[in-house]
Amino acid sequence: MKRMLIAALALGALAVAGCGSSSSSSTSSGGTAQVASSGSKSGKCVAAIAIEGPFTGPVAQVGLEQLHFAQLAVATDNTVNGTDVTLDQDDTTLTPSTAVAKSQAIIASSAVAVVGPAGSQEVEAVGPLFGKAGIAFVTGSATLPALTASGKNPTFFRVVPDDDVQGPQDANYIINHLHTKSVLIIDDDEAYSQGLVNVMIPILKKAGITVNHQTINGNDTGATLAAALKSLVTSQLTPADAVTVLPWQAAANAQQFGLDAKQQGKKTIIFGTDGINSPSQFNIAGSYVSAFGPDISSSNRALDKAIVAGVAKYGPYGSFGLPTYEAADVVMRAISSVCKSGQTPSRSNVLAAVKATHMAAAANPLGIPVAFAAGGNLAGDYGYLFHVDSAGKYVEIAPK
Repeated sequence: MKRMLIAALALGALAVAGCGSSSSSSTSSGGTAQVASSGSKSGKCVAAIAIEGPFTGPVAQVGLEQLHFAQLAVATDNTVNGTDVTLDQDDTTLTPSTAVAKSQAIIASSAVAVVGPAGSQEVEAVGPLFGKAGIAFVTGSATLPALTASGKNPTFFRVVPDDDVQGPQDANYIINHLHTKSVLIIDDDEAYSQGLVNVMIPILKKAGITVNHQTINGNDTGATLAAALKSLVTSQLTPADAVTVLPWQAAANAQQFGLDAKQQGKKTIIFGTDGINSPSQFNIAGSYVSAFGPDISSSNRALDKAIVAGVAKYGPYGSFGLPTYEAADVVMRAISSVCKSGQTPSRSNVLAAVKATHMAAAANPLGIPVAFAAGGNLAGDYGYLFHVDSAGKYVEIAPK
């Protein structure tokens, strides 16, 4: 299942532009009998998969970035592996109830695997459904440790480190490099945010740092949200809080918090987790931002250059979407391996192939070995960190 993708081959794959269906799989009908509809057509390995992500709503920019990278992975792998895999799109708006409805439609369709969902709160809601249906789902962004530890999501996999990697890494960077005595940390009352807060606070306190923990409603929008952010800056951000940790999923909210602080003449270093890693939406100079994956926009590797050039056909490049490319790639390779073994892709054999994933660092854009530990976690301890320079540009730095 390992292969090195060269630039010319990957770019040639972009001709397969129709692999990302513009229609949602939520319109599919039928029952489990459809699951076995994948097979061979004109000598090709045929299958259907779906992607769940927030393609509209407050974090649509991130969701569309994930979609575009998944579309590229499907198109590329279809050409490289000689497969005929279609990708249905299911917009969840990062809302668990919507994700449940979309997942139920996917389960009733012919899809043999799923890319996503994006958010931890969504995986909490749909994981047992996918588990009961025996369908593999691979995310490039849901990081809550309980998703793999609880046993409730037996068919769940992620190609990114969980919060038990990111949380300590970020907290220790603050301790060892920013040398603050006080931290303001604000969660947005969602599973992703609370998971990181629960990991980081004990580490910060153990180092003797005073922690002021506050909460906002992550579902607030418009004037209500603007008032809440301004109130936090006014009432909670003090001169002692040299660092403010924002483990949020909406980068634009972090940007507004930073602008409000500047307007009120308050200085703090914003430390955002991977959920706000979006250079076009969050670019407060002097800030730090964790990341799911590396920035390959200027990489000289043939594979990386092909991906950067290729995704431009679908939408703008962004490092947030890169792990979703790899999540889709894992699914596509699994389907290809099933066909090469002489079987027709089904949920059960694709699930088994995903579990058996072993990909060398040189064979994927994350630049790390991709394999799965028990429970679906990425095997290995990896993380990324960026510093926002005076021009608002993200500069990758050592995370430890």
